[in-house]
Amino acid sequence: MERIFFGQIIHSTSFDSLELLTDGFVAVKNGKITAIGAKSEYESLPEKESYEKVELTESQFLLPGFIDCHIHAPQVPNIGLGLDKDLLGWLSTYTFPLEAEYKDVEFAQQVYSTVVRDTIASGTTCACYFATIYNDSNKVLADEIIRQGQRAFVGKVSSNRCCPDYYIETGTDASVQDNIDFIEYLLSKNIDRVKPIITPRFAISCDMELMKKLAELAVRYNLNVQSHISESLGEVESVKEFYPHCKNYSNVYDEAKLMTNRCVLAHGVHLEDEELEIFATRGTSVAHCPTSNTNLGSGMCDVKRLHAAKVKVGLGTDVSGGNRIAIYDVMRAALDVSHHLNVMKKQDVKGTGKVVPTSKYNELYVPLNYKQVIYLATLGGAEALSIADKVGNFMPGKEFDALLIDTSVYPINRYKLPAALMQNKSPKEMLLEQLQKFVYVGNDQNIVNVFVAGQKVK
Repeated sequence: MERIFFGQIIHSTSFDSLELLTDGFVAVKNGKITAIGAKSEYESLPEKESYEKVELTESQFLLPGFIDCHIHAPQVPNIGLGLDKDLLGWLSTYTFPLEAEYKDVEFAQQVYSTVVRDTIASGTTCACYFATIYNDSNKVLADEIIRQGQRAFVGKVSSNRCCPDYYIETGTDASVQDNIDFIEYLLSKNIDRVKPIITPRFAISCDMELMKKLAELAVRYNLNVQSHISESLGEVESVKEFYPHCKNYSNVYDEAKLMTNRCVLAHGVHLEDEELEIFATRGTSVAHCPTSNTNLGSGMCDVKRLHAAKVKVGLGTDVSGGNRIAIYDVMRAALDVSHHLNVMKKQDVKGTGKVVPTSKYNELYVPLNYKQVIYLATLGGAEALSIADKVGNFMPGKEFDALLIDTSVYPINRYKLPAALMQNKSPKEMLLEQLQKFVYVGNDQNIVNVFVAGQKVK
């Protein structure tokens, strides 16, 4: 496919920088971006006449596809349930019983076809999925992702202790062999955009022997790693009881050799400063899941603190702890949490006049803004999953994972500004206002088309 898009284009180049092209173009050939620039530069494009031309309207713009760094595909039927419980209570009452049902491949097919469809419809071009311990249904999820054209990492969950008898692996060797079977099944598909990922559920449900063997598999097959860390205070205390020889939660994963520059750990709400230094040194990233952290009362992850410590951060829906399947909802939740933290950090402590700096990384706090959450949802997510060389923005050579956004349709167009208030604004100012409206108000109705590696999947 050779296609060139003309119109408004927005993408992040760093945490604090957006590139805005109000009258630009992006050229795509064989699924990859060959050129981007101002429309005036189009004439110098080699073989420009070979491209199919697509003209965006003045209410439309292109945005890189959203990246969900942490989502539990089998938990979607539970969305909205059990959110009056804490993390460990929610797991035992709702999560484990549901995941045990995925022995039923027909049930898995019904759920997973909908999950992939709905995530794509909401703009998720790449998802990092937790599956279950059952390979028959894990293969159903992988096949469905391939069929629908999404980019993804798919993880066979590993859990050999501290789970219910009806939902636990029979032993370390069996877990390792099941991982090998799933890895080799998915690698045999030879689909570059869909990869297996090593997935110990978390340190409580995996012993050190299993985690070390999973780390060896990651090296043997050159795979990414995903798990959870420091989601709730109760979880952190439990990890200390299971691993008393380790100084902190991060040291557990580090001892197992799981913390690498291709490892993403969800939550990171209660990380100590010393742990952030381990993250930065290893290149390990955090998947920020604000909806889940709020729903389960886990705490508020300070993204600005992580960023100051040079820790990579992306966003995760964390369904079904999170009650929204769309990353645009998570962007809003990330903004909410950041503003709540801003208030907390600047209020007096019992009238003493002292503020609440709890870390050397957050003394000068400024909350996130809407431009920065676009980064977290796109380029930041790509960096967190170690695929920023492939996707995340519209730099030439990357694959064209993109969203065509239209701000002229509901809900963004419900209330229109009077023409008088639009006068004397530059094209860039107006484009930024369109983006801001989408971040705060938009939904899947404003996402007209979704592209993955140049192919239209919505």
